[in-house]
Amino acid sequence: MTEMAMGGVSKTMLAAQVVEVLYNQPYRIANIPTPTDLSPHDLLLKVKVASLCHTDGMVSSGVFSTKLPCTASHEGCGEIVALGSSVTDFKQGDRVMAGLPLHRCGHCADCLGPKEFWHYCPNLMGHVGVTTHGAFAEYMVVDARESSKIPDKVSYETAAPMACAGVTIWGGLVRAGLKAGETVALVGAGGGLGHLGCQFARAMGLQIVGIDARDEGLELARNSGAHVVIDARKGKEKTIEEVKKVTNGNGVDSAITLSDAPDAAALACAVTKMHGTMIQIAQPTDVSVPFAELIFRDIRIHGSLLAPRYEAQRMLDFVAEHNITVKTNPFYGLEEIPKLVELAHGGKMAGKGVVVVDEDEIKKEKARREGK
Repeated sequence: MTEMAMGGVSKTMLAAQVVEVLYNQPYRIANIPTPTDLSPHDLLLKVKVASLCHTDGMVSSGVFSTKLPCTASHEGCGEIVALGSSVTDFKQGDRVMAGLPLHRCGHCADCLGPKEFWHYCPNLMGHVGVTTHGAFAEYMVVDARESSKIPDKVSYETAAPMACAGVTIWGGLVRAGLKAGETVALVGAGGGLGHLGCQFARAMGLQIVGIDARDEGLELARNSGAHVVIDARKGKEKTIEEVKKVTNGNGVDSAITLSDAPDAAALACAVTKMHGTMIQIAQPTDVSVPFAELIFRDIRIHGSLLAPRYEAQRMLDFVAEHNITVKTNPFYGLEEIPKLVELAHGGKMAGKGVVVVDEDEIKKEKARREGK
């Protein structure tokens, strides 16, 4: 029998961890101690669903110099089973989407500046699942000040990918600053972020040009609401030509780069109108753009990282209001993570890969939604 700790929480839990720096190295799945030492603003979540993100491969490759072993996944959600002493806006039993930043310093220029920059604090303890333990476990610790309540209409399976993929593309669209009727190009429109971006942008009243270079991605972008879908495999000049055909010869008002292909950022700038904005979300080692795009066409490039908590909550409410859905590839149980990783690395996965950690709860949730 498993020993029990605080409030009926087991002293040990199953977790999938990065244990050595090597791309595509399998996670170690084993029992480890359940975290019980909560800081004043922490929440302990019983994880219901977690999902895989491109950044997980970067963690395994050592990009972030993560201290190992580290429990993987920064896209998670669950139910609160314990709260830190200073938490006032959550209660036990609340359904929560995990926030990534952990323990802002509160005294740097970003923490003391406009709230849209708080999550850029350079003195964070870390980011959940990137530099600190994450969601591929039965329990996880998150910062209440960065986490969001999941609306009743939003399922755990939808909420988990929203923790990073959803928040990130939402933040990019917000930073683009477009108005209803204006055009946006999503370069990498058929991926995990892209198919959410298509749905968000459509519900915002934007005109969407979806650009991708995979058959699966093109189909998913089309099914997710892109008004025009363009196959980037036709080449840069043909892609620009097709974009101009649907934008009165001008190019889109703003483009968002979601693909880390070497030429993706340059393509995104090239399909953007003069004096327009390109939002860079993808994280290749180098972002390469011809000087003419910046100098002669005055394309402005903005990076975008996640989104602040108030935008994350606004996104979840928007998801509930507009019935935004996530194309998921579900795997059941932490032991199935190797199969998920294999599918993701095969390049044929459409949408997001998710792990249902608490199968019984998800079955109950589905039954409630179906009125059974």
